[in-house]
Amino acid sequence: MNTYLLVLCTCPEGESAAQLAESLIEARLAACVNVLPEVHSVYRWEGKIVHDAERLLLIKTETAAFPALKDHILVRHPYATPEVIALPISDASPAYLDWIHACLSSDS
Repeated sequence: MNTYLLVLCTCPEGESAAQLAESLIEARLAACVNVLPEVHSVYRWEGKIVHDAERLLLIKTETAAFPALKDHILVRHPYATPEVIALPISDASPAYLDWIHACLSSDS
């Protein structure tokens, strides 16, 4: 039985979010990536509190694809330490989950 994940990843404002989203779809590592408009992030980096405008990616995938998805993001992401957080999808429409599976299959 397949299990599914929602992966969160923030990107800087600009084209990097759209490029990363498209590359995940092209590589069949994600079925869908929602690119949310500006989110205001507050975090500690190198000893300072930082306020940044970012875009949030909501990435739908299968658990089996996560290691490759994570590696894909780490290689292409402009940040030295990108956010890559995977949350299990505990329940969803069976048809939607079937669609995710079909999108990640090389047969579709």
